[in-house]
Amino acid sequence: MLCIAASYGFAQTTDSTKTTTDTVVTKKGLKIRFGLGNDAPYVSTYDTTTTITHSKAPGFSFGITFSRIDLGFATLLDHGSFTLSPKNQFLSYRQAKTANFGFDVVQFGYRFNSAFKIYVAGGFDWTNIRLRKDITIQRNAPVLTYTQDSIHYSKNRFSSSYLRIPLAFYYRSHEDSRGNYFRLVAGPEFGILLNGRVKQISEENGKQKFDDDYHFAKLRKGIFIRMGYGIMGIYAKYYFNDMFENSPDQQGLKNFSFGLTLGF
Repeated sequence: MLCIAASYGFAQTTDSTKTTTDTVVTKKGLKIRFGLGNDAPYVSTYDTTTTITHSKAPGFSFGITFSRIDLGFATLLDHGSFTLSPKNQFLSYRQAKTANFGFDVVQFGYRFNSAFKIYVAGGFDWTNIRLRKDITIQRNAPVLTYTQDSIHYSKNRFSSSYLRIPLAFYYRSHEDSRGNYFRLVAGPEFGILLNGRVKQISEENGKQKFDDDYHFAKLRKGIFIRMGYGIMGIYAKYYFNDMFENSPDQQGLKNFSFGLTLGF
């Protein structure tokens, strides 16, 4: 809830588009007139109809934002299957604790009308894989490899962080009586690797963190879709290229994420 409040309290946007309001008012009431001849008494009624239409003029916009907050599950697809192949069994993970989280911090776009606009944004995206096995992914290795450890880890997390750059095609419906509307956003998304990390917690060694690229793809390419009503919706993201590069055993291993999105 604090994140939602911050996204609206601290968002600063310079927008060249203007919102205009067209109002048509017809009164409703009762007329009574008394007289002679053509001015004979009569009673008439008339109706009142009030129509308020909000519209935005076309134009460019640029600004700092804190929006499109994604929180969901990350899933590994091994050649299209949810079951990992024998070569990738060391990456066996706990689905309920394998998460995707991200948000945008800047955007530049063009609005065609009140219903449609396009924009390119910049933000951050994390994928946290909670490993089941007591292993340590090795740093500075020629391929993605690991060692089997003799101690138990209460947490063994294998994660990557990316700078995400989505190109979005945005559509929204007309406002309803509550001032909300349906949104649909889709398009390609590109990611630039920032870091890879192994985080482990055990009784023997306490908390440990190891940073490396771990052969995560330096540049990832995918598509996304978001849809919802009001400030809340659902999202899904799929990346076409492999999660890891220069590691032949992991060819065909891809990343798919889905969950809730806020503030879009």
